[in-house]
Amino acid sequence: MTIRVLVADDQDLVRTGLAMILDAQPDIEVVGQAADGVEAIEFARRLRPDVCLLDIRMPGLDGIAVTRELAGPGVPDPLPIVVITTFDLDEYVYGALKAGARGFLLKDAGSDLLVQAIHAAANGDALIAPNITARLLAAFAEPSRTPAQPTDPLTPREEEVLLAASKGRTNAEIAADLHISLSTVKTHLTSVMAKIGARNRVEIAMWAYTTARLKP
Repeated sequence: MTIRVLVADDQDLVRTGLAMILDAQPDIEVVGQAADGVEAIEFARRLRPDVCLLDIRMPGLDGIAVTRELAGPGVPDPLPIVVITTFDLDEYVYGALKAGARGFLLKDAGSDLLVQAIHAAANGDALIAPNITARLLAAFAEPSRTPAQPTDPLTPREEEVLLAASKGRTNAEIAADLHISLSTVKTHLTSVMAKIGARNRVEIAMWAYTTARLKP
């Protein structure tokens, strides 16, 4: 199956470069390129891509606003969003993740990680750049906020799956690491999210950090 991607970045060279990297993959097709946030929303709603790759800083509407419009709470048919940014400690990235993005990358992450992130988002997973996950959470987690307690205690296996997902591992990687099936991983993740009140894997990671399960 070909993954249809929309690329949005206000810098022509960056946008063209990202599109070239993705179009070079046999199973990825860039179906649209947007130069600002307003255009990104228009293209996304008209083209309905499988994944939207958004720059965090764009004129008109920034990546946070675009993410909220396309994948935020209350959106009936949210699109998978991957945010890409220049800065590894950027409050806008945190805001985008809270708005519904499935993951984020740095622009210098390399083509392999970029392609992995697109595949992960298309498959319902999230890929957060592993080298900055804990640093970002440490920088922007709310220290005064008491993390929600699980409605029911997590099982030992759920704790393992939660920690692996918080470190940016995909469902397939978690299944291989723990020697369980892909469907079992998804079942555990669904149960974890229900117990801790998380909407997505990013919020799972935030919860893991605020409860000291994930260390910087």
